[in-house]
Amino acid sequence: MKDFTAQNISFTDFKLNGFYSLGEWRPFLFIPLFLMFLLAITANTILIYLITSQRSLHSPMYVLIGLMGVVDLLLPIFFVPSMLLNFLFNWSGISLTGCLIQMFCLHFVGTFQTTLLFWMALDRYFAICKPLYYHKYKEISNFLKFVFAPLIRNVLLIVIIVSLAGRLSFCATNVIDHCFCEHMALVQLACGDISVNNIVGLLTVFLVPTADFILIIASYVVIFTSVFKSGKAHTKALNTCITHLIVLSVALTSALIAFLSYRIRNNISSNNRIVISIMYLCFPSCFNPVIYGWRTKEIRHTFLKCISKKVFTF
Repeated sequence: MKDFTAQNISFTDFKLNGFYSLGEWRPFLFIPLFLMFLLAITANTILIYLITSQRSLHSPMYVLIGLMGVVDLLLPIFFVPSMLLNFLFNWSGISLTGCLIQMFCLHFVGTFQTTLLFWMALDRYFAICKPLYYHKYKEISNFLKFVFAPLIRNVLLIVIIVSLAGRLSFCATNVIDHCFCEHMALVQLACGDISVNNIVGLLTVFLVPTADFILIIASYVVIFTSVFKSGKAHTKALNTCITHLIVLSVALTSALIAFLSYRIRNNISSNNRIVISIMYLCFPSCFNPVIYGWRTKEIRHTFLKCISKKVFTF
């Protein structure tokens, strides 16, 4: 009778136990993560303010950069504050519903981040390689053709993986060895068959961020070819594209390592796995405002102009 009862109990409340092995040193993680969070929030808020308040920055390219700022602002908000409270006060409890909501928000916004980068690469492709068709492409009716398909893909896949995770039974333990509700961190606690969850999770990784990355690479290859043929006319654009690829490559590599580390045998410790997960979520949010904001001449000049006005006003 006891065995039957134990097998049919499914936990609905969990504890996030990431970095627990650090013991008394665990609260000190608050400092670097809080600084990263502060940088991401401040930089992206300034970027969004500049683009929304200045009419000169309302062209399609800057609107996409502004959307990237919104994504980079939201992503750390979904998990960093609760993680910091966990480090300081050991507030580690989370319900299954709360965990699934956090999972959906993190993975959906994360996939939208790579999709936005694809749209931005597409924008640069038309601006540099097809300048005569640029304004025609940027008409709403034409632009929406490139928007709906990736959005439907992202929503559908994320809804499926979260729904499948929510239908599992968790009877072994309610301790999640992570700082937030990553998909496989929760799914691996299930006491039933999780092969479908594994397959759908891998499909999502390869059909969204990996596919977007391949499309971005293809766009940049065409852009680079066009730039080399035209001489030095677009040297700055070339440098910017290379920087984009470096940051995107680091983020995608971190995401793939984090996802695959649950599915293949490896020597990656629990703490290192969590660091990699935090890296692929926080790294772009901290550096995208610099790459897409400060390195963009018009945005940089607008920011300096606003600062100089404030200084002279005081």
